[in-house]
Amino acid sequence: MSAPTDAPETLYQALFTGLWDDAALFPPGNAPMTEAVPAHRLYRTEWFAPFVRNFLVGTAHVPDLLALADPDAPLRIVLVAPGGPATVGPAVRTILNTPGLFLEGIEVAGDGEIGKAVAALHEHLPEMTAGYVEVLKGAGLDADLDNLAGTYGRPKFRTGGTAAHAFPDEAELAAFVYACRIRELPFKVTAGLHNAVRHTDPTTGFEHHGYLNLLLATHHAVAGAEPDALADVLALRDSAELTRMAHDLTLTERTRLRGYLTSYGTCSVAEPLQDALTLGLLGEPPRHRD
Repeated sequence: MSAPTDAPETLYQALFTGLWDDAALFPPGNAPMTEAVPAHRLYRTEWFAPFVRNFLVGTAHVPDLLALADPDAPLRIVLVAPGGPATVGPAVRTILNTPGLFLEGIEVAGDGEIGKAVAALHEHLPEMTAGYVEVLKGAGLDADLDNLAGTYGRPKFRTGGTAAHAFPDEAELAAFVYACRIRELPFKVTAGLHNAVRHTDPTTGFEHHGYLNLLLATHHAVAGAEPDALADVLALRDSAELTRMAHDLTLTERTRLRGYLTSYGTCSVAEPLQDALTLGLLGEPPRHRD
């Protein structure tokens, strides 16, 4: 395939706009609210602001957030409810009643009770906001996705964590991407995607997926590839090959794959951004002097 002829800025925007949800409050980052909120507000003033989507706030974090709410510096909030559907309502009402906070979406743990999670979204999700239900890898995945189809809920899948078992292998992640594609379900993922390319963490020994691998696997799924082929892309560790594959994506291909992979949560925006710059997937615009 020949390299795309569209302007680089257009191609950057198609692949990266809204890709990163700011999950600084969550493990392993665990940033205090008094640091995470000012940092997120700073992101919104930087050249890479279009690539940072929303600020993720757990239901337990909401009381600490209220003191930092500022109508002059509004925050776009996605509420994360790891405790399940019962915790959603009170937190939603608090956010909606606080000037300076705008609820952009809700993410709720399914915990094998997809019906209850979906019911919570239908009850509490405001218009024009997105709802996600975390589904688990394994034998129940297809049934969970079937139960989400036709509801307000989109699937969310965990790609890492603070223990080895939280990381799905290539086949498990490929199965999720493929299953979402054949059901035409947009999805998001969370955790572990600090870097562009698949690698083994030298400190923990955990096998981390690369967000570039995932973007490309999603592209192949949209193009009709089977799960084994997606797993092969997820397993690649050659940054030069992955970068070449990404550069070869047309504007249409980039747009179509992002119609499925809507965003992913990362506790560090700086790490994935730096990888994108290093690999030439993004280019920082020149700074103009006054």
